[in-house]
Amino acid sequence: MLKVEKSIHEIIDSMQDGSTILVGGFGLCGIPEVAIEAIRKKGVKDLTVVSNNCGVDEWGLGLLLANKQIKKMIASYVGENKIFEQQFLSGELEVELTPQGTLAERIRAGGAGIPAFYTATGVGTPIAEGKPVKEFDGKEYIEERAIVGDYAFVKAWKADKLGNLVYRKTARNFNPIMATAGKITIAEVEEIVEVGELNPDEIHTPAVFVQHVVLGDNYEKKIEKRTTRTEEAMR
Repeated sequence: MLKVEKSIHEIIDSMQDGSTILVGGFGLCGIPEVAIEAIRKKGVKDLTVVSNNCGVDEWGLGLLLANKQIKKMIASYVGENKIFEQQFLSGELEVELTPQGTLAERIRAGGAGIPAFYTATGVGTPIAEGKPVKEFDGKEYIEERAIVGDYAFVKAWKADKLGNLVYRKTARNFNPIMATAGKITIAEVEEIVEVGELNPDEIHTPAVFVQHVVLGDNYEKKIEKRTTRTEEAMR
């Protein structure tokens, strides 16, 4: 079944307030820019967003924060966004800070149909508060629940018309696991090819996990944090 759609706006037309969405990317690398902008324009509110981080003030998921569409953020890093800080300190935004490896495993488990798992990461820290603790071989582990989203939005380099995906270098990051854990997964891509053109050995996400494919354009290479040296420091 071919999965290429003309517009992402039609795909998310049924998205409701209070949805849980999974968003691929790491910093500003490999983020689904087209999808984020479409969600911003739709104006859905009270979203729970699962992503490694929340972009920056002017780009990525920071656009949804600025529009006050996010109610809860499940992330592993939050340090580049002033709006995030302001909304958290004011009580407008709920934050579930999760160690990066644990976050990745929670999403992977959700895609694999595993409801929960135990990890030593976070034992004895605030991360463990309120979570079941179990001992294995004399060592304590905390229970972490899997994550499944109503929607998953990922960014890929190429797709064929069936929805098989190939990611490009570091833009691969969280995208493959996000794609498996959404009830509805939408992939925006830079190029769409005919069925059979992708090398099967190079496919990162099989089409079975993808419901819709959208061709994006006018992608910008934005830098999350630019650091430069003064002329004096370079001497």
